[in-house]
Amino acid sequence: MTDDDPTPAAGHDPTATDGLRRVSTDAAGSEPVGSAGTRTDAAPTADPVQERAGRRRRFRSGTVTVLAAASALVALLLPTDVNDLTPTAFLRIPVEGLIAVALLLALPPRPRRIVATVLGALLGLVLVLKIADLGFSAVLDRRFDLIADWAFLAAGAEFLAESYGRAAQVGAVVAAVAAVVAVPVLVTLSARRLARLVAGHRGVSARVATALGAAWVACAVLGAQLVPGLPIAAGTVAAGVYDRTRQVNAGLHDQERLRTQLAGDPFRDTPGDQLLTALRGKDVLVTFVESYGRVAVEDPELAPEVDAVLDEGTRRLTAAGYGSRTAFLTSSTTGGGSWLAHATLMSGIRADNQLRYTNLVRSDRLTLNGAFKRAGWRTSLVMPALTRAWPEADFFAPDKVYGAGDLGYRGPTFSFSSPPDQFTLEAFQRAERAPGHAPVMAEIPLLSSHLPWSPVPPLVDWDDLGDGSVFAGTNRADRADEGTRKAYRNSIVYTLRTLVSYVERYGDENLVLVFLGDHQPARAVTGEEAGKDVPITIVAKDPAVLDRVAGWGWRAGLNPDPNAPVWPMEEFRDRFLRAFGPQSRTHS
Repeated sequence: MTDDDPTPAAGHDPTATDGLRRVSTDAAGSEPVGSAGTRTDAAPTADPVQERAGRRRRFRSGTVTVLAAASALVALLLPTDVNDLTPTAFLRIPVEGLIAVALLLALPPRPRRIVATVLGALLGLVLVLKIADLGFSAVLDRRFDLIADWAFLAAGAEFLAESYGRAAQVGAVVAAVAAVVAVPVLVTLSARRLARLVAGHRGVSARVATALGAAWVACAVLGAQLVPGLPIAAGTVAAGVYDRTRQVNAGLHDQERLRTQLAGDPFRDTPGDQLLTALRGKDVLVTFVESYGRVAVEDPELAPEVDAVLDEGTRRLTAAGYGSRTAFLTSSTTGGGSWLAHATLMSGIRADNQLRYTNLVRSDRLTLNGAFKRAGWRTSLVMPALTRAWPEADFFAPDKVYGAGDLGYRGPTFSFSSPPDQFTLEAFQRAERAPGHAPVMAEIPLLSSHLPWSPVPPLVDWDDLGDGSVFAGTNRADRADEGTRKAYRNSIVYTLRTLVSYVERYGDENLVLVFLGDHQPARAVTGEEAGKDVPITIVAKDPAVLDRVAGWGWRAGLNPDPNAPVWPMEEFRDRFLRAFGPQSRTHS
């Protein structure tokens, strides 16, 4: 009998042999056999469970690969300025990615894995910094400073706790720490996966990289752009790292530049009897209005109501015998970092980052507060949000620091968990300007216009303020307006009305009020390219005070002219000390 003979031999068990034949031919991948051991043209029946499992595996693998490529592209192409954060920002060619592909193709397996791991880790750290840059760009209109800006992180956490509670603060901190750890890890894993993909498809990878490299060169030479300012040939991450290195180097050498500025102080050794002679006997209040920026008096949506309040205030104060002059200063910060502006104005040295601020407040620089103290004034700092030790206070030479617990407030808190500005001014009045008091110079930050700008306190009769209980229930406003332009405008209007009302109620021949913004609000209010200018106003009943600043060119009234002089904030100290010193009566 031949192998092709279908007739079984006597005593042969066809079931057993056919079963063996089926196993052997199936295992070898040959033609399938029928149930009787004969060959058949029918296709094998696939296991549907295994097919579905295979499809799921392929889908998961493809999805992970796509996510890995996306994370690498985001790390390479993510802008550092929030203005550039558009979908077109990711439709560019990253030259570092092409260089990395070429490098990985040239390496053997083990070095390739090591290089992919190192590149992924570095790219992950770059992505973390870019995310930080975007946050700082959105709020402070600049990049994150690796040397100087760590204190802003603590300030941000404090803001969350003060405005939204401890749970929000803890949640945000945990999320931030997790992101700082997870982002480099995920980008590293993505780089390793892409390296395996490149090695597994060498020919395709080489052709694609070559084509994109040629396109990058052509676009770079032609300056091709998808939108203005975003070239298709993306700028290199290496250039950004180099700029960051220069930033760090500048920060490390900033102390030398500061020492040079400190040594050149023209008022360092001026005797007290030669300082501020034209203000003898006056009470001088320097009040910072939180986030009171140029946008408040010039933006078409904000200015009509704010300008109306300023113009009404000018009429009311004029009727009460007061004069005023207003212009602009360019703050050292924007969107936040109020303490930088406070130190800049008072010291006459620009403090535009935390490292400069830290070094400055450790110096013996004569502040405007210190000049008043040297000249015989009692000096005070009224800090309605201060709830802990503040060693930097010594730099401002106060005789008394009033923290939140010293003001005696028993009412509900408002924006930034602070008492209303009206209560802050009333508490200062009771503590420092009682009948028979010595001349006082006070620095007072007013915080009712601090982000989130809602709810806004009501302005009540000064006689009804008491311990603040009068405000019970008035902080239950609809929080839907928080952080909006409307809420910002309403908070600025409230504080300006409060200042005018304070002068009407407690002003006299000896009151000199200087009020100014510390910085512009966040970009959500200002829009783009808004600058850092803030209004500044001097109010006095004694005409001799305003005569001293007649040469400054400031506009009469509380509302600044758009063409009013604009000085750097750090110039104010010296101009003020010269104007009110024993020199000629008018000064430029």
